[in-house]
Amino acid sequence: MDAALGPPAKMADREDELTPMMAQYFELCRAYDDSLVLFQVGDFYEAFCEAAERVARLCEVTLTKREDNTGEYPMAGVPIDNAESYIDRLLDAGYRVAVADQVEDPDQTTGVVERRVTRVVTPGTLTEDELLGSPDNNFVACLTAEGADPANAGDDAGAETYGLALLDVSTGDFYATSTGRRETVRDELGRFGPAEAIVGPDAPAGVFADDCMVSPYERRAFEAGPARDRVAAYFGDPDRVLADDAQVRACGALLAYAEYTRGGLAPEDARSGLVDPDEVHGPGADPEEGEDGTGAGDHEARLDYINHLTRYDPREYMLLDRVALESLEIFEARAVHGHESRTLVEVVDETASALGRRKLDDWLRRPLLDEERIAARHDAVEGLVAAPAVREELADLLSSVYDLERLVSRVSRGRATARDLRSLHDTLAVVPDVTATLADADSDRLAALRERLDPLEDGRELIDEAVREEPAAELTEGGILKPEHDAELADLRATEHDGKSWVDDLEARERERTGIDSLKVGHNTVHGYYIEVTDPNLDSVPDSYQRRQTLKNSERFVTPELKEREDEIIRAERRADDLEYELFCEVRRSIAAESERIQTLADRLARLDAFVSFASVAAKFDYARPDVGADEFDVVDGRHPVVERTEERFVPNDARFDAEAFVAVITGPNMSGKSTYMRQVALISVLAQAGSFVPAAEARLPVVDRVFTRVGASDDIAGGRSTFMVEMTELATICRHATEDSLVLLDEVGRGTSTADGFAIARAVTEHLHDEVGATTLFATHHHDLTA
Repeated sequence: MDAALGPPAKMADREDELTPMMAQYFELCRAYDDSLVLFQVGDFYEAFCEAAERVARLCEVTLTKREDNTGEYPMAGVPIDNAESYIDRLLDAGYRVAVADQVEDPDQTTGVVERRVTRVVTPGTLTEDELLGSPDNNFVACLTAEGADPANAGDDAGAETYGLALLDVSTGDFYATSTGRRETVRDELGRFGPAEAIVGPDAPAGVFADDCMVSPYERRAFEAGPARDRVAAYFGDPDRVLADDAQVRACGALLAYAEYTRGGLAPEDARSGLVDPDEVHGPGADPEEGEDGTGAGDHEARLDYINHLTRYDPREYMLLDRVALESLEIFEARAVHGHESRTLVEVVDETASALGRRKLDDWLRRPLLDEERIAARHDAVEGLVAAPAVREELADLLSSVYDLERLVSRVSRGRATARDLRSLHDTLAVVPDVTATLADADSDRLAALRERLDPLEDGRELIDEAVREEPAAELTEGGILKPEHDAELADLRATEHDGKSWVDDLEARERERTGIDSLKVGHNTVHGYYIEVTDPNLDSVPDSYQRRQTLKNSERFVTPELKEREDEIIRAERRADDLEYELFCEVRRSIAAESERIQTLADRLARLDAFVSFASVAAKFDYARPDVGADEFDVVDGRHPVVERTEERFVPNDARFDAEAFVAVITGPNMSGKSTYMRQVALISVLAQAGSFVPAAEARLPVVDRVFTRVGASDDIAGGRSTFMVEMTELATICRHATEDSLVLLDEVGRGTSTADGFAIARAVTEHLHDEVGATTLFATHHHDLTA
């Protein structure tokens, strides 16, 4: 086990002698032994002993020491104000980070301040914008193998049904599926690209990408009873929302893990999935706020903004596995000669909001197979292409839309600021204009979308009535709510204002009364209000002045009346600040109660933004509406959507395949465009089934169930696989799983071996795909004999 994790050995030797604060740290390290604990001490997060040495090295901060009557302990800390950047470094190094905050006001506490882990930061459960870094989804996956109940340790482990759940904690996007094929698990993980995964008993190995943090999870979390209870607490009857026990166990365990990362619960409870979800707070609870406003209240683990679970069947979408996504450069570009090319998503993304960007990514990641759904998307895009004024106005309006999904997650988790609520208000204020603009678009699909846009007028009015237009950044220092929102608050702010006005006028009154023209009235945080008189005028100071502070060239005084006014101002200000925070939390809870409505609105705005993006690209770059569902593949003047943007002149190409001619052997010299042509054909199919128009003059396309690619030479040295082995593995996948509805791209098959063997492999694969499978196949090769 990593020495930086778990209770420090040096402290364990003297556990009974530790000071109360160090005993707190020790217990938290023991409770969260899978995480590196950052422990708040004043304005810093500190780590001790082995963890301190790791923090100092990774975060490049000074390693110091803390000494008490039990000994010396290495110590390293990072400032709270900039903690996220340091946490990011620890995550990059492969650590989970348990953040232990002070949940009591030190000034109001006698003895040691209570500290509690308020969040466990992991690669797949990030919610902070500073750590997420982009609007893209950030998934954590859960994989379980379904056979016998894992509570029965002796049962057969050879399960053949795999449950897969994927959750973006920052947005609430939640997906579940199940399959009997390990290859499908690998394909779906490649499609979603989770940053982290937890695995249950008997889950298959070797299906996750190298950059995914994978951890075994508590066996009990996958037991049928607790998993069903947790799913039921969020979504109702598990049998209604999920297809089988494999999905239920994966979803239940993943929800338990997500709750655990919220902090506040004993890890053995949260990990086991045995905590009753109904025992924690409901929507909008504020984990920072105790009954006395100190933050010592119950913690909310329940993730109430996760209120929609999407069960899906991978067979309903075009399959783009990890190899295809990389080869076609849909989301990530390859570096060629040190220069990174552009991706498909970059050239078709003209979305105006983070919501739209994620929706566009999802559509490109999971192109549709259903012809009616594809046509419905094309109808919406066509309506916007035909109405440029509507399209441009919508793009302008949508640029004012904030990231509602991540915003509502912060609201529900009690972490939203007053500025977040104003951002929500500003987005809701745009919805009526969006609705009015859509009325001018001629499309049944857009009309249906328009009718379902909920402006949440009640929520917008509440925020407008309560929250200042430009609220303060901090929640506990006032300046966030309008005084007229609450009668008591208005009275307190009036008292505070009157007192400060009296002080503002005091200087003129005292100058006139004393005849001291240089007299000043000031304020600082140490001594409060004072009257300052320079040394030459001290003889004119009235007897009622009481000396407060002596400076080099002046004296500072206070009068009984000034002190009384100061006390009055301080009492009013403190009570008003506390009341503002309490009232703000009430407003935030009211908004959190509408999280499902907000998320529904977010989804509809995201769809609209994606439609506008597709339409803008189509209009700007002369894309054509494809006819999807044809018996043949017929593209006239097709172009590669990425290459045509980077080349000064792109020569369009036709592509025709039908039942009689569905295998094309493409020959030609290097750099003649063979690979570009093949990828162009595949990308046109991807765009069409995602709902976009395509870069062509005309396009009649069949529905493609999967795109296979065997393009380029690559090895897997870390996995012990040569270039030839990688190629043979990919060819085996194609030969086993391709169907007559698949599109297969093969580029220079057989290069990893001798010429004769390479030719034999190329011919055998080509004949198999032609004679046995019937898949549309494009084969680029230097083996001219293949055409014979």
